[in-house]
Amino acid sequence: MARVLIVDDALMMRMTLRKLLENAGHEVVGEAINGEQAIACYSQCRPELVTMDLTMPGIGGVETIKRITASDPNANIIVVSALGQKHVVLDALQNGAKNYIIKPIKEDRLLAVVQMVLEQNSLAAEK
Repeated sequence: MARVLIVDDALMMRMTLRKLLENAGHEVVGEAINGEQAIACYSQCRPELVTMDLTMPGIGGVETIKRITASDPNANIIVVSALGQKHVVLDALQNGAKNYIIKPIKEDRLLAVVQMVLEQNSLAAEK
């Protein structure tokens, strides 16, 4: 299972993601409420996976993705976004995010995307 960093400014969303991920056997190694905290926590915690909200105060999700992937091109970042932000999700994917999940979170979709991203990373590492 993976070490996960959850990035979202909404406490309820962080709590929901933590519960779903931990129930599936993943270890949540950090939480951040904005991009600044996410960047600092990423370098300290070295998670194997990041769930990233896009709309946050301060540094937004896309810029945070750019900064994390600049320091670690192999970062596994999954965007967690509201449906009305398709253009921002596309921007995030073009800047290093590996996949996305549309809010509201459905447990089966979350776990399927997490598994897929982790498997892709594992396959890439074997090459």
